[in-house]
Amino acid sequence: MKLPVAVQLYSVRDEMEKDFYGTIKAMKELGYDGVEFAGLFGEDPEKIKAFCEEIGIVPISAHVPYYDMLEDPEKVIADYKTIGVKYVVVPYLTEECRPGTDGFAATVEGIRKIGEAAKAMGIQLLYHNHDFEFVKIGEEYALDVLYSTIPADLLQTEIDTCWVNVAGVNPSEYVEKYSGRAPVVHLKDFKKSGENTGKLYKLIGIDENEEDEAEDAFSFMPVGYGAQDIPAILAACEVAGAEWVVVEQDSPAKGDTPMNSVKLSREYLKTLSW
Repeated sequence: MKLPVAVQLYSVRDEMEKDFYGTIKAMKELGYDGVEFAGLFGEDPEKIKAFCEEIGIVPISAHVPYYDMLEDPEKVIADYKTIGVKYVVVPYLTEECRPGTDGFAATVEGIRKIGEAAKAMGIQLLYHNHDFEFVKIGEEYALDVLYSTIPADLLQTEIDTCWVNVAGVNPSEYVEKYSGRAPVVHLKDFKKSGENTGKLYKLIGIDENEEDEAEDAFSFMPVGYGAQDIPAILAACEVAGAEWVVVEQDSPAKGDTPMNSVKLSREYLKTLSW
């Protein structure tokens, strides 16, 4: 049996803000089995849980800002435990926390602290990578240092296959590298022209001050419409023992909409019998 397919709701964040429950229902109607949250937009966790149960969609996980969890992990994670998620995820590190800075060692210990708190609450912590974790610390990628420093019972992987590829690493091989520690894998596609990808973080909705050059050099695409070898990645997910694959598209391709993007991704995966 193929793995269930969820959608990261950051992909449709504007729609979520306008119509939280209607957007989740639309994901179910598109054929998604589960959702991964990126903010609750002030909605009540008990109501979210009941709604997901009512329409038959699984709230599998949530991206929760690192500093929010670090400040009061028990309080922050409690809302997601109420919803019924199995995983919470460190989604992104701001520049002062990243590998190559003086703050990275403290970040590793901070993630360990969050992992311990999550475990005590019956929740598994995951880490969602970008490309900046593929700088080397000695002979190892910083991402591998993170996973070798923090034990698997406190931290597992949420490998974003797009950013692995952008970093120059084979995403299928990297997923398989973490067999047994890769319960959730992000499916994300892209296309780029040349090696100059410009300022990519503007495209994921984080740094609006970055230059516009990235828009023409790099574009996120619906799954199956870009440069990624999706069948190979899916096969690697099965080998690695993943439980879920999650479609994410940080921003639509030029001329497209977020809702149509996630629709095209789900339709493509159905052609592969996923």
